[in-house]
Amino acid sequence: VQLQASGGGLVQTGGSLRLTCAASGRTVSVEGVTWFRQAPGKEREFVATSRWSGEAYYSPSAKGRFTISTDNVKNIVYLQMSFLKPEDTAVYYCAAELNGFGSWSPSSYDYWGQGTLVTVSS
Repeated sequence: VQLQASGGGLVQTGGSLRLTCAASGRTVSVEGVTWFRQAPGKEREFVATSRWSGEAYYSPSAKGRFTISTDNVKNIVYLQMSFLKPEDTAVYYCAAELNGFGSWSPSSYDYWGQGTLVTVSS
């Protein structure tokens, strides 16, 4: 499975961005896609996850502001981010597990996209 993340950029506090994760290859071998983020000097943290069916879960910091969705025809997973804050500044990665779904631990993931930088200015 290959994952390609895109859509990052510079946005002001309170603004919105939509990230895209395009999956290719044997996508049937994974149950869904998860978004993580990593801020400078911090560990990689779970943001949101979705099965291809649309079942989704969010971190407390993302719930209510971010929405994860899937396009099963195109094998794309979106992360719509709204009401962005400076603390959302990070490199955002999409990832997929070969065995399992929705782990909050980055070490559980077998496939990673290259990351896309989101910068929220105050």
